[in-house]
Amino acid sequence: MQIYKGIELLGGIDPDCNVYLVDGELIIDSGTGNYFGDMKKEIEKLCNAGNIRLLVNTHCHFDHIGGNKKFQDWLKLSIAAHSADKKSIETGNGSVAELFGQKARIMTVNKTLRTGALIKTTNFMFEVLPTPGHTPGSICLYEKSKKILISGDTLFENAVGRTDLPGGDRDQLVNSLKMLSQLQIEYLLPGHGSPKKGGVDFLIKQMINFLSESKKI
Repeated sequence: MQIYKGIELLGGIDPDCNVYLVDGELIIDSGTGNYFGDMKKEIEKLCNAGNIRLLVNTHCHFDHIGGNKKFQDWLKLSIAAHSADKKSIETGNGSVAELFGQKARIMTVNKTLRTGALIKTTNFMFEVLPTPGHTPGSICLYEKSKKILISGDTLFENAVGRTDLPGGDRDQLVNSLKMLSQLQIEYLLPGHGSPKKGGVDFLIKQMINFLSESKKI
C-alpha cells in the first residue's frame, strides 16, 4: 500500500511490525519473518528487487528483526542498525523473541548507524536520529525536506513504545520525544498501527506530558 509517493507499507499483520519499502531500494524493518513469503511476492510486483541493497532496523526487537536473515538470503543486502542495539540483534539477547513464541536467531549487522548518518535513495534522504527509550539503540529516520518521520516503536499514532522491557528507559524516551518536538513533522510512519498526517507536534507534546505525569503516580 502506497502511503507516500515512493514509500510502500508492507506487512503490518499482527504481531509483525510495519515494514516500509522506499523507492524500491531500501527496506525498513523486516517483521518476524512469519509473512516473508507474502512480502516477497508484493515486493516483486512493486519493483526490481535486485535494486534493494539495504535493510535498516529501527531497533532490536524480534517483531522488527525476525525476517532479517530471510531478506538477506534472498537479496544479499546489508543489515544496518544503531551500535547500541547491534549486539542484541546479532545474538538475540534482548530481542524478546520469547514474547512472540519464537527463538532468537543469530544474524549479522553489516553496517553500524551513528547519529546524523544519512541514508539516501533516489528521492529521499533520511537522517538517522537516535531515540533511546524503547531500547538503547532505537532510532528514527527523518526526511527533513519532506517532513517525514519513520519512528519505529518510539512513537505511534496515539501512543509511545513500551519502556518496561529489557533496555527500556522512560526518562530516555521523554528526552527523545523532546528532541523530536523540535522537528517539523507532517507525516508520521510508525512501527505499528496507521501512519498519521498532521497533528504530530501536538501528539508528541501529549506523549511527553503523559509519560511525565505517569511517572509521578
